[in-house]
Amino acid sequence: MVSPPSTDQAVVLAVAAAWGRLERRLDGALSSIKGISFAEYRLLHELVDAPPTGLRRVDLAEAVGLTPSGVTRALRPLEKLGFVRTARSDRDARLALASLTGAGRLLAGDASGVVDDVAAQLVARAKAAGRKRDLLVDLLTDLAEG
Repeated sequence: MVSPPSTDQAVVLAVAAAWGRLERRLDGALSSIKGISFAEYRLLHELVDAPPTGLRRVDLAEAVGLTPSGVTRALRPLEKLGFVRTARSDRDARLALASLTGAGRLLAGDASGVVDDVAAQLVARAKAAGRKRDLLVDLLTDLAEG
């Protein structure tokens, strides 16, 4: 017989369940409205504030929690659609830098509005989360950094 989860395990399971639900909602909304996944949005979002030369795929991978090869696979369709460009570094030919095109910046901005709308709907439905939003953000930030 399995014992009930510890309090710490219950926190982890609740965060995982909430994340899964949130990610599915965001994927569905972004896919139907903008034609991108939430994972692709996260990459675009990271590139919005990138230096003009772009970001290394390793840096993108670290920022969004993917492997560098996962970032390469995720960026390919965005490149083919003209939202992202990659360029070889002048100093190191092995190094590819990713940056947004003008169309990519527009898409990132529009998609950000979709993410805001979905987040607002979820918070409005979860009354306690709305009232304790700052505490929730602090807790999740601590967990992410820990």
